[in-house]
Amino acid sequence: MEKPRTKPKQGSILISEPSLRDFYFRQSVILLAEHNDEGSFGVIINKPIEARLKDIIKGFPGYNLPVYLGGPVQTDSVFFIHTRDDIEQSLPIMQGLYWGGDLDAIRELLKNKVMSPREIRFFVGYSGWTPNQLDRELKEKSWVLSHTTVKEIIDEEPETLWSNYLKNMGQDYAIWANFPSDPTLN
Repeated sequence: MEKPRTKPKQGSILISEPSLRDFYFRQSVILLAEHNDEGSFGVIINKPIEARLKDIIKGFPGYNLPVYLGGPVQTDSVFFIHTRDDIEQSLPIMQGLYWGGDLDAIRELLKNKVMSPREIRFFVGYSGWTPNQLDRELKEKSWVLSHTTVKEIIDEEPETLWSNYLKNMGQDYAIWANFPSDPTLN
């Protein structure tokens, strides 16, 4: 984990500022899957939900894979990121990490144990911003922008991501890591 970035780009992460109280974004880490003149979108990578993949997608009855809350947009849809460069219709996010692709191919790779469940994450909904909205929120200091690696996204425990990123960004941010999720209960 590195020092904060100054400009958002595809593959960057957004770390929510501790006072951000929104249900979706409180203590969130968001992977930006796209950022351009038309807007930005990504998924919250540190909020697993209680439902499992077999409960959400028909045709995945034996798959007890975790599902994450990706954001407030299209919460009736499932999205996924993965580390496989051989999945058709996938879009690269960063070196070694991809967005979406052929869900039937994913199902077959998992079924035949060619793909490990550790190579993929599923999300309900996504997070999106209109043109210039994310830039405004960064200026308002709602988010800290930083670098990440595929290993941090896929291998780290999601529940500790927010505080771990902050601790590793230096003393100025480490104090935030101990901020309670609900300061009114302090």
